[in-house]
Amino acid sequence: MLTVASILTTTALFSLAMVLVLGSLLRSPVAGVREWFFANLAMVVSLPLLALRDAIPDFISIVLGNTVLSLAGLLYYAGCARFLGRPVPWRRLAAGVVLVGIAMAIWRYGYNNVPLRVVASTAYNSAICIAIGMILLRHRPRDRSPYNFWFAGSLSFVFAATQMVRGVYFLMVPPADATIMFSSIWNIGLLTIGAVIMPTMTMAAVMMVHDDMLAKVEDAANHDHLTGALSRKRFESIATDMLAQVSAAQPLSLLLIDLDHFKRINDSCGHAGGDEVLRAFVRMARASARPGDALGRLGGEEFGMLLPATTPAEAARIAEDLRRAAEQHSVVGDFGQFSVCRYSISVGVATTVHQESMDRLSARADRALYVAKNSGRNQVSSGEFASSANADAEIVKQNVGHTTPA
Repeated sequence: MLTVASILTTTALFSLAMVLVLGSLLRSPVAGVREWFFANLAMVVSLPLLALRDAIPDFISIVLGNTVLSLAGLLYYAGCARFLGRPVPWRRLAAGVVLVGIAMAIWRYGYNNVPLRVVASTAYNSAICIAIGMILLRHRPRDRSPYNFWFAGSLSFVFAATQMVRGVYFLMVPPADATIMFSSIWNIGLLTIGAVIMPTMTMAAVMMVHDDMLAKVEDAANHDHLTGALSRKRFESIATDMLAQVSAAQPLSLLLIDLDHFKRINDSCGHAGGDEVLRAFVRMARASARPGDALGRLGGEEFGMLLPATTPAEAARIAEDLRRAAEQHSVVGDFGQFSVCRYSISVGVATTVHQESMDRLSARADRALYVAKNSGRNQVSSGEFASSANADAEIVKQNVGHTTPA
């Protein structure tokens, strides 16, 4: 038969298992794991103290046990806040724990009242569970699967409700009968639900950590580690998806971009300076990109930009704007004998024709880039023609406003 002591002891063992699980994640960079770890450690300490009531001094079992139990709730909430990048209201949380400890001491030594002690404990636990549910649902990352957050948040509200019911249940019991009611079927049932709060919520936390780590691994695989631009593999995957949506009214344009004389930049500014130029270019290109555009690093100093629903004339104008921005871009840093590094780009432009494959589109953009580089660099080429900073206005107009077959 289930007893209060057996329930608390079993839950302590579950929490110990969660301590071991979270301990294996302490080396991970995920925020909140440390707080969740110590929350379960607090459960491992507090539950045996509560289970040993009448076998050890009441101050240790009742006052200290319930205070440490409240501390576990504080730490779990703090873990959720840190995981979500939210500030932790340490003072308010600590004040709640202190109030629980004071209430336990008053209603044991000042006026011995079991129902009021239960009400104080369950009120705090209910408030913490509601706060946990609210922060998980209100501030869940929009780029993550919502399942884990809805699961954990919903559980929090269910647990809050059971704590409230247990508090009301004891509030209706005469103080003289409260000790007897500890063994009632209702209290055992409500206590069982309340006891599994921390282990169950910790499993939900581990699910959120697992999802976060997978998302970071996926993000690392999809992005170039140096510049933050899309990796070549991810860029080609997005291009395939965009090509499937191409129509005569909404063509797809591709810009192939090459940083001019990049070896000279490395020689004069050092490889660290060259890396900073690449990063600066990506930041600048992203800032000028439209929603839906995709920028990827294809290798070395070559980048690609996908422009969905973009006509040849629009693509050429975007490429020319990007070329001018790069030409005027000053990268400031400690580059040995230089403090400022300048660069320019050459751009090849191609726009889909009928049901064109990515290989064919890339080949035409590559030929256009070849024309731009062999015509003096710092140019935009849409096929046979190129625009440069030194070209006259009419040539610029032709090259930027029209696309010619490669």
